[in-house]
Amino acid sequence: MSKASFVVAVAGATGAVGREMLRTLEQRSFPISKLVALASERSAGQKLPFGGGEVVVEELGPKSFEGVDIALFSAGASVSREYAPIAARCGAVVIDNSSAWRMDPDVPLVVPEVNIEAAKTRPKGIIANPNCSTIQMVVALKPLHDAARVKTIIVSTYQATSGKGQAAVEDLLQQTRASLAGETVTPTVFPGQMAFNVLCDWKAGEDDYSEEELKMVNETRKIMGDAAIGVSPTTVRVPVVNGHSESVHVQFHRPMTADEAKRLLRGAEGVVLMDDAYAPGKHPQPFSAAGTDPVYVGRVRDDLAVAGAIKMFVVADNLRKGAALNAVQIAEKLFVQR
Repeated sequence: MSKASFVVAVAGATGAVGREMLRTLEQRSFPISKLVALASERSAGQKLPFGGGEVVVEELGPKSFEGVDIALFSAGASVSREYAPIAARCGAVVIDNSSAWRMDPDVPLVVPEVNIEAAKTRPKGIIANPNCSTIQMVVALKPLHDAARVKTIIVSTYQATSGKGQAAVEDLLQQTRASLAGETVTPTVFPGQMAFNVLCDWKAGEDDYSEEELKMVNETRKIMGDAAIGVSPTTVRVPVVNGHSESVHVQFHRPMTADEAKRLLRGAEGVVLMDDAYAPGKHPQPFSAAGTDPVYVGRVRDDLAVAGAIKMFVVADNLRKGAALNAVQIAEKLFVQR
């Protein structure tokens, strides 16, 4: 397209990620001639802040995408499965944040810093946004993979409650208040106590892995274009409102040192390297990452058990780079930064 501005629809605009999409579009001055905010019937009529004013939420329906150039979806997998093809048939390029299309061979799974070229071939008119935990990890791995090819990844995640939606954040807060008051904690969203605890908080997948863990395996391989990469994940939810953290061990097809990894990460697209010597509090933290765009990488060090492997700690805002920002960046790369 050579248009100077675009009609952009956001499906699921009232959700946590949908609202972040609106903020991200505004903050990055994406060239919009018209914004269409879409949500369920119960949310229709709500007003959301945008562009110094307000936009009225419309009910999502089959005719919602007529005249739309770009459709950003964050309304859940079932909604995306139904409406993303409709939006594509109307001529919109769909960028979907749900799990619905990620592993479809005809749908590119894209992180702009890693494989933006894949977004240019989209037989179904749909581009998939990866899982939040996968996105930040592959951004950190990309410069290392280019230099030495990743062979094996062992990753443990510490994922924020906002990744489960705003209702989960409210559940954490009410649980925390009850716990501090010495009252009985009654979870309403989580499968157990989230306050002052950690939970394995995803549906079961295969072989005693959670769905979240298997997403990290399959999505990493697809994004990196290497089905032979070994990924061994453990994902947990922690009582943090926003910002995912990951402890990552990486082995390569040739030995790599921490010094080389730091050199490659320093200045890498989308990465802020925190390479101060170890000291308490001198590491990437979700508290300081919240509301910001980069993937923060710190504690890069040689692995003590496996020669030629490295360890690092990776943190990012899961609602921004892990969801809304990644989708908007895809749109920027395709339509604006040409």
